[in-house]
This record gives sequence, structure tokens and C-alpha cells, in this order.
Amino acid sequence: MGAIRLKDVTKKFGNDIVIDNLNLEIEDGSFTVLVGPSGCGKSTTLRMITGLDEPTSGEIFIDHHKINDLTPGKRDIAMVFQNYALYPTMTVKENIEFGLENKKVPKAERQRRVKDICEVVGLTEYLERKPSTLSGGQRQRVALARAMVKQPKVFLMDEPLSNLDAKLRGQMRVELIGLHKKLGTTFVYVTHDQVEAMSMADDIVLMKDGYIVQQSNPRELYQNPNCIYAAQFIGTPQMNIINNVFPDGMQLGFRPEKLYLQKVGKEHITIQAEVVTKEMLGAETIYSLKSAYGILMAKSQHEVDDDSHLSLWVPFSDMYLFDGQGCRMTLGEAEKYVIKQTFDRQEG
Repeated sequence: MGAIRLKDVTKKFGNDIVIDNLNLEIEDGSFTVLVGPSGCGKSTTLRMITGLDEPTSGEIFIDHHKINDLTPGKRDIAMVFQNYALYPTMTVKENIEFGLENKKVPKAERQRRVKDICEVVGLTEYLERKPSTLSGGQRQRVALARAMVKQPKVFLMDEPLSNLDAKLRGQMRVELIGLHKKLGTTFVYVTHDQVEAMSMADDIVLMKDGYIVQQSNPRELYQNPNCIYAAQFIGTPQMNIINNVFPDGMQLGFRPEKLYLQKVGKEHITIQAEVVTKEMLGAETIYSLKSAYGILMAKSQHEVDDDSHLSLWVPFSDMYLFDGQGCRMTLGEAEKYVIKQTFDRQEG
């Protein structure tokens, strides 16, 4: 089993606090993604779980066993890096088998495991080839197979797809989801890419400045962000935020796909805007719109001409309300009244 818990973990580099009193629980068998911008502490968190970095304070557990004092090789984990870290002079088979040889696994068992894993990841026909003759996707499969053949409790992956082109990243995401379902093992995956996080994770841990902003499943994170940071980190284009027009620093948010170019029957506000630019994305178009509240982004299947002047509709049911510090507020009848009055005055 591979449940992970970090209790009151702090990591300092000199006087700089990179991770500040972090408490994190990762369920056994989950596909958990740590996501956030560069420098938020996600890779440092992963390295502390692996044992490559030691926490300054706090405790780390796998299956209720404290592992702080265990070396990386004794933690029953496997790590996959973004640079593959393959041995160039070894064949695919030798690369995958190398860790088992070090563990003194009998030859017959090694061969069985390598055969089984290569069938799972589609490497059987490449066993005698060197890494230099493989594509980026194939080399990444070798790195995954080398980790999988150890049959660890936990797989830890640090931006493993970042060196691949966009098409191959998409293919490898699908393959990783499939592998996780087949293995049923705990996956902990680090990325700065929200698409990877949203498409692969059972559980997302959104980080900022060494602490957890929100931890939830992808749908919950998208539909119920607990603050402006979470609301704008997830979603492309990011959520529209209107501020500096409401009392008490109140801020209003709505996603681009909820800024309607055609009238809606729900209770709503109306915003006047002019089309500045548009980006065709096939079935949808992303519009950049100039309004009294700054530039707003809309995502719609409806076509309008360049430089069009539009009345835009935002239903109250699709609004998010935040306080002056960016924390989520309840959108009640009193708040709706303030919003309606404010927009009527601004737009009038």
C-alpha cells in the first residue's frame, strides 16, 4: 500500500523558507498531481518524499511508517525524471533490468518482470536497442518501465513529459492514465502545466509559495475555487476578475465561457464591450473584449465580427465572489443587489 502523509514539514535553504509547515495527505492508489508555478515548492516536496532532500523539520510517512531516516533506496518508491536519466551504453533491456540486478533479484524473475512490463508499455520490440536510437516518447517509456519493474509502493514523477512536443505529451498523458488504472499504485506527479493536472489527476494539490492553496479533485477545483489564485490558475483563458468598483474591496469573477455573447434567460448583469481580437480554436473562438472594467475574455461558439460592439450577459448563477484579500465569499441576495446596482450605474 502507498498512502503518504507529510506532517508539519518545513524546508529551508539557508534563511529561505521554501516549504512552510506543510501538511499533506495522499491516498493510497490515487493519481495525485502537485501543480503550481515555478518556485512554489512542488518539486522540493517530491524530493523530500524520495529522500533526495531532507526536511528541516517535520515528519514524512508512507503507510504510517516514518521514513525520514530511510535512504531513498529503502523507501520502496520509484522516481521518473524529466530527463529520463537512461544509461546510454546499455540496451533498453539492460536499463530496465539494472535496478533489479542491484537488488540481487534472481535472473529468471528479472527476465519475467522485464518481459511483463515491456508488454504493458509497448517496448518488447526495442529491448536490444540503445536509448540513442529511440524517440523521446520511447525513451520516456523506458524510464517508466525501469520504475515499474521494481514494483514499488509509490511512483514519483517530476515533470516527466516536459521535454516532449505537444502531440507526444498528449499521447503520453493518455498512456499514463491507462498505466495507473492497470497498476493501481499510488502516483505522485509534479507539473506546472494545468492541462496535465486537470486531465490526469484524481486529486490535485495546488501550491503557492511553499503552502497548499487548495486540494481537491479536478472538477471541484474548477467549479469551486476557494480563492482568486485558484480560480485564475485553473482554466484557459483564466477567469475574468472585476474589482475596484464594488464596496469593501469585493471582487467579481466569471469564467470566459460564462460571458455570453447572446442573451440568456437567467437572472444576469449586462456589460457593454467591443471586440479587440479573436482567436479561432476550431469549434470555439476566444475573444478579447474592451470594457469599462478593462479587458475581458470570452470563449464562445458564436461568431461575431471584428470591432463589433456587444452587449454581454453574465448570469448570477455563474458568478464567483471574492473579498478584498481574494478569498471566496458567499453570493447571497444582498451581494446580488450590490452587484446589480453597481453595474446598472456603471453601464447606465
